[in-house]
Amino acid sequence: MSFPSFQPVRSPRTTVRPLQRSDLNDLFVINGDDAVTQFLPYPSWATPEDGNAWFDRMQALGAAGTGVQLVMQSNHTQRAIGTVLLFRFDAGSARAELGYVLGREHWRQGLASEALRAVCSQVFGAMGLRRLEAEVNPANLASNALLLSLGFVREGLLRQRWVAKGRAYDTHLYGCLAAEWAARG
Repeated sequence: MSFPSFQPVRSPRTTVRPLQRSDLNDLFVINGDDAVTQFLPYPSWATPEDGNAWFDRMQALGAAGTGVQLVMQSNHTQRAIGTVLLFRFDAGSARAELGYVLGREHWRQGLASEALRAVCSQVFGAMGLRRLEAEVNPANLASNALLLSLGFVREGLLRQRWVAKGRAYDTHLYGCLAAEWAARG
């Protein structure tokens, strides 16, 4: 079964919508910043070809029905300010994983929280998922705090879970259930 359809969601300052090739120029600035990509499993983009290769991988993910790559767009500027990835969709378990990136100039303004609240509302509402998970490097303090503020529960520590950029690293595993999301109202 394919990933449920994602309809664009709007919050007061952001819109989250499916990725378009025209977003790559804005995303190059974001994904070309070592501070932004520090905790991502891929290196910073150095050339436009890096962005095009990433775009092709995200299109293939969507075509396989296991995920959808979304863009966080500023309602003020209409420019991409980050991304949201819903992936590793498992239809039988009605679950998926969540990933996100926000450009450095937009940090500490509540934009990611606002956008992800809108995304989670759709994931647990119209899309009908039962569970959403996220894995975060323990050193990524801002991302860990963001998930907790959204109502995700830290369910464990996966030791040396991934290897990226030549290093094995741990991840905190977070989960949020549809019933928990609904109870938060």
